[in-house]
Amino acid sequence: MKKQLLLTLLAVLTLSCTNTQKQESTQSQIGFEIADDGTKLPLYAGALSTVELWEQYIKAHNDRNLDVIRAMNAENFKAYGPNGEIIDGTDAHIEFLTNWFEAANPKWKSNYFITNKFTNQKDKLREWVTSGHEVTMTVEGEKIEVGQVHDALIQDGKIQMFYVYEIAKASSEE
Repeated sequence: MKKQLLLTLLAVLTLSCTNTQKQESTQSQIGFEIADDGTKLPLYAGALSTVELWEQYIKAHNDRNLDVIRAMNAENFKAYGPNGEIIDGTDAHIEFLTNWFEAANPKWKSNYFITNKFTNQKDKLREWVTSGHEVTMTVEGEKIEVGQVHDALIQDGKIQMFYVYEIAKASSEE
């Protein structure tokens, strides 16, 4: 009886040890990332916690809460704006936002949030949130509406980097 119990326990331990594959491999692939060398790296649905973080970040922008934005940025934060702007570092980001908030009073209305993740060729997990927004600005008394898509890299619960793509809304869409 002891031998049978010992064999059963050994079998269970052996099976549990062999099932150490990455969590990603058990999920459905939703697409792929193309590495610099052309390798296709599978994309999987990401954690909704990254969506919640990005949603809070957008809210902080609407609330003009620069302290929250500063706290949510990663140490080596970077942003790429729709007109070729490169914002390198949180201090530069806060300065940019301070001036832009005063000059254009932008307000974001969010339309969607999508999260994905993949492991890059250096075995580093990358989590992205892609989101779509309608942005209304007032520049010199004139109302301007644009559509924006953001791609945000979330690392360790912080905003590492993001890209902003923007298009003016057609007059038929207003």
